[in-house]
Amino acid sequence: MPSDINTQPTHPPGLRTLFFTEMWERFSYYGMRALLVLFMTATIAEGGLNMGDATATAVYGLYTAAVYLAALPGGWIADRLLGAQQTVWYGGIVIMLGHFTLAIPAVPTFYVGLVLVALGTGLLKPNISAIVGELYPQGGAGRDAGYTIFYMGINLGALLGPLVCSALGESDRFGWHYGFAAAGIGMLLGLIQYRYSRYRLRDAGLYPVHLRSGTGITDVPRYGWLCVGIGLGLVIVTVLLGVGGALSFDAVRLAQGSTYLLSAIVILYFAYIFMYGRLTREERGGVAIIVILVIAVAIFWSGFEQAGSSLNLFAQRYTEREWLGFVIPAGWFQSLNPLFILILAPFMAALWVNLGRRNLDPSIPVKFALGLMQLGLGFFVMFLAARLVAGGNSVLPTWLLLTYLLHTTGELCLSPVGLSAISKLAPKRYLSQMMGIWFLGAALGNLVAGLLAGRFDPEALNDMPGLYLQIVAITTGAGIVLLAAAKPLRKLIQGTS
Repeated sequence: MPSDINTQPTHPPGLRTLFFTEMWERFSYYGMRALLVLFMTATIAEGGLNMGDATATAVYGLYTAAVYLAALPGGWIADRLLGAQQTVWYGGIVIMLGHFTLAIPAVPTFYVGLVLVALGTGLLKPNISAIVGELYPQGGAGRDAGYTIFYMGINLGALLGPLVCSALGESDRFGWHYGFAAAGIGMLLGLIQYRYSRYRLRDAGLYPVHLRSGTGITDVPRYGWLCVGIGLGLVIVTVLLGVGGALSFDAVRLAQGSTYLLSAIVILYFAYIFMYGRLTREERGGVAIIVILVIAVAIFWSGFEQAGSSLNLFAQRYTEREWLGFVIPAGWFQSLNPLFILILAPFMAALWVNLGRRNLDPSIPVKFALGLMQLGLGFFVMFLAARLVAGGNSVLPTWLLLTYLLHTTGELCLSPVGLSAISKLAPKRYLSQMMGIWFLGAALGNLVAGLLAGRFDPEALNDMPGLYLQIVAITTGAGIVLLAAAKPLRKLIQGTS
């Protein structure tokens, strides 16, 4: 019988389904994100909520942190109750409803919409990535290539979303709620194509863990749905009490309290693991590295996530955006990061491969250090731009363009390495928990990002350069410390292999 190896497609057909589902989901997420702070700080006459910068950016930080935190129960629901395919479907529906709720011009629906988008993203985001892995049971280079293609879909959606949603949301003809509605339509398109091409996924992610052969897990969580119902009920009651005015929330204090709470959880978890986790000497070394990486990723995201808050406001207020009679929407600058990723990611991947062939591939700590220092260099560019603004000048878009370029190269050094490093360094019996702590670190960074952005007072422009310089000092300083410690840390990592 002739071999059919050459007749088989390079990648399973299901990858196309997941590519476009994730592309449309990221279209909706980043399209809405580009409008969020601008809408909250716009005046009532401009159709906005007339929030102060500190409150608006704190809400932004709480929202983006909630997206990361919701991924933890979202992954559990897929593993134990629904299976990843069903969870992705229901998550997309909740996201779509959230965006359409945001499109209703009323203050209560704004907060309801944010909660729905955060919950839906927590259901969809971790599980669609998990299905990609299940399409390649053999693992190896095929799986790596599949994730690379999938990553391109993420960034294609992130590129297109702000272009469409900001063009509508920031226009006088349409307005903010048309931009939010466009995000909802994007998710609707993603759901339609997922529904009609889902058959390509076959059994990948179809069943929860206890129904998969070979997992060794046969029991269904006894109180699984009860826990989900209680948790969902608490969210609904809290939202209804807030919308009805029975509960009042100070966004800044809530963000500060959440920051302390998440920090305490991370510290207590690692203290417990070191004291009672029965770690071997090698495992202790691996967990110690993870502690450092979680701190580094929190610092990185606290700076990187200025993109949707303080940098977005900088684009709107202080950047020359008129070109040939056309005013560039401020949200369009949010498309620079995914554009740069699409352009630079193949070159960065080739760079690591070539360095690896020569035994010059940087260690994990060095890559994290490079990411942090490039992030700091990007904020040094903003420091220079802010000095011009403090002098009473508006600035050219090239300042933001260069900043986003440096932030993107920093992200490419750090972000793709993170989850891979956790999977390598974590003790196998604590792998899922360590992944959860990684997401907590990212959530912590997003909370801090919102609080930092709130310190940029439009009435105190002379303070702006100093604030950017503080971020430069923190991010670059952390990178330098990590770089200085890279050699002993590398030996520690090698000892865990």
